[in-house]
Amino acid sequence: MFENLNWWEIGLLILVALLIFGDKLPNVISDGLRMVRNLRRMASNATGDLSRELGTDIQLEDLHPKAFIRKHLLSEEEQENLRKPLQKMFEDAKSDLSGVHQDLKDVAQAADLKSATRKPVTDTAASTPPPRRSFDDFT
Repeated sequence: MFENLNWWEIGLLILVALLIFGDKLPNVISDGLRMVRNLRRMASNATGDLSRELGTDIQLEDLHPKAFIRKHLLSEEEQENLRKPLQKMFEDAKSDLSGVHQDLKDVAQAADLKSATRKPVTDTAASTPPPRRSFDDFT
C-alpha cells in the first residue's frame, strides 16, 4: 500500500495525522481498521453467496466479466478454437515485423557507414534551417 512512499513521507503523514486528530488518533485508526475488516467480510460473504447460487467456486478475481466468461462459460476446447485464428495472425505479424526490424537495422548500419566516410559540410547557409513562418504571415 505504501510501497511508493519513502520514510520521510510516511513520517510527514503521521505528523499531519497527529496534528489533525490529536488524542483521537488511536480511535480513528481502530475505526478505520474495523471498516476495512467489515468490507472484507462483506466481500467474502458476497462471493460465498454467489458461489452457492452458481454452484461453482468463485474468487474476487473471477468477478471481472472476461475472467468469469473464460473460467465458467467456455470450455478449454472453445477457448482454443477462439484463440487459434488470432494466434496465427499474431505469429504472422510478429515474423513480418521481425523482418522489417532487421531491414531497418541494415539500413541504419549502412547509413552510419556512409555518414562516417562523408566530409563535414562547411556551408553555413545550407546547414541553417529556414525561418519559421507565423500565423500572421498567412493572414
